[in-house]
Amino acid sequence: MFNVFIDSILKATWGQTVGNIFLLILCLYPVIGSFFWFAGALSYRFLKTNKRDTDWHEIPADQQPMITIMIPAHNEEVMIEETITYLFEQLNYSNFEILVMNDGSTDDTGAIITRLQQKYPRLRTVEILKNKGKAHAFNIGMYFAKGEYILSNDADTIPEPDALMKYMNFFMRDRDMNTSAVTANMDVQNRSSLLGKSQTVEFTSIVGVIKRSQTAINDSMYAYSGANTLYKKDFLIDVGGFRQNRATEDISIAWDHQMIGAVPRFAPNVIFHMNVPETLRDLYKQRKRWAQGGTEVWLTNIKKFLLHPIEHRYQISMFVDSTLSIIWSFFFTLTSIAFLATMGYFLVTGDFERVIHGIVISFIFVTFELFAGFMQLLAALLLDHHGIKLKYMLFAPLYMLFYWMVNPLTVVMTFIPALKTILGFGSGTWVSPKRKSLQKK
Repeated sequence: MFNVFIDSILKATWGQTVGNIFLLILCLYPVIGSFFWFAGALSYRFLKTNKRDTDWHEIPADQQPMITIMIPAHNEEVMIEETITYLFEQLNYSNFEILVMNDGSTDDTGAIITRLQQKYPRLRTVEILKNKGKAHAFNIGMYFAKGEYILSNDADTIPEPDALMKYMNFFMRDRDMNTSAVTANMDVQNRSSLLGKSQTVEFTSIVGVIKRSQTAINDSMYAYSGANTLYKKDFLIDVGGFRQNRATEDISIAWDHQMIGAVPRFAPNVIFHMNVPETLRDLYKQRKRWAQGGTEVWLTNIKKFLLHPIEHRYQISMFVDSTLSIIWSFFFTLTSIAFLATMGYFLVTGDFERVIHGIVISFIFVTFELFAGFMQLLAALLLDHHGIKLKYMLFAPLYMLFYWMVNPLTVVMTFIPALKTILGFGSGTWVSPKRKSLQKK
């Protein structure tokens, strides 16, 4: 089959050759991408210097920069008290405050915060009358923040005790002057369900491999984690804060930082724990929002890359990868529909030989994809947390089937909403899934 493809290239015109090569890239994109991230992760582990995975030190209390831990909260009565209590009593850092942005909550969130303020003098709150989204709340809050650094911490997120100390080590050296923010390594907290275990594998793959690869190649990355990222306030102000009409403010601001020459960084040695969606409905809604956010930043910046490629040459790999991902999503969706329609036609007409042939060819292709995905996941699970998550490898097939099929579908389904956002009709307001108390895990 490969020889036939090469012969067709030699006999084709220049335009046909380019088209054939592009078609081959689209067909093999998941396989190429998996091996690319796999190689990048190994490069990070064995070739990259100054990773700072273990190179951090305690900062004396009198030298600790002031940090504002900001918690945007909309109807978080289930989680907010446990999270605030943990932050005040467990963090190994002295010079910080907690600022809760009570974003139009209609439950007991405000009353809980008021009660906790009697116990914790460094707890402050800003009341926002109407919920207009996390980005809106954060933009208001950063002007009330006393700290020169702001930690975005979701109401259901628990960072490790040394998190602030490790974070600050990424800002203390002269070479860190352009570091705009540092994002942590996410760990799934609610692993009791099959869906939770599967997402443990997924987030390990995304964080453990892709972000390490991006760091190895560009010494940067494409997206922060909105649940736990330490921002330098000056860089937040430099880009005008978060874009309030974006589906994913964390992805958007990471691109905005890169476009002004700032450097987003990944800290695999800083661990935070958060809850993930526990129902397929909530998970699908989350993935649609992520897909729309990724398309929005691509549409926002495509003109800049096309008109000024030299100026943005350090971000070109980010742009190319995003472009291929969106194009492949449409390619996968359309060809899948065409394949199913063709197989249905052959079944109706009784051409069972072609049905079997189609199934065999697709099985071979899926096998290559699964092998590439297996290598990516294996590298991720070995690198992340020193291999402690290898036991979750059993849930890898569910992850690969769901992620590789649903991800392109969500990109296609949210392309028009993303386009509307860029044209000025978007909203950054969204509703979090229902929370469950940490004490009930």
